[in-house]
Amino acid sequence: WAFATAKVSQTRLFDKVAYEVIEYRDLRSFNPQNLSNLVWAYATAQLSDHCLFGNVADELSSRRFGSFRPQNLSSIVWAYAKAQFSDHCLFGEIADEVSSRHLESFSPQTLS
Repeated sequence: WAFATAKVSQTRLFDKVAYEVIEYRDLRSFNPQNLSNLVWAYATAQLSDHCLFGNVADELSSRRFGSFRPQNLSSIVWAYAKAQFSDHCLFGEIADEVSSRHLESFSPQTLS
């Protein structure tokens, strides 16, 4: 997240992080903010690791989105769109979650 925020694209570092997450980490241990930050960082750095995004999408689809803040949901769909990683099932599940909520809790930024 920090490297992407600072606009420092270290491809080797991002490759190593993706490998670590895919091979050795249990994505069930990542909270909504962790998952959101992870895909946001890759998309912001203009890096799209297909395997990483796929694994995160699978993990997200296995969860209930009730514990996700509006900013988490917004960042996730933005990251997938920016990375050009299309997952219609994931987008549908997030759309259903957003539609089920009172949209007053969404800031203009998260609505857009």
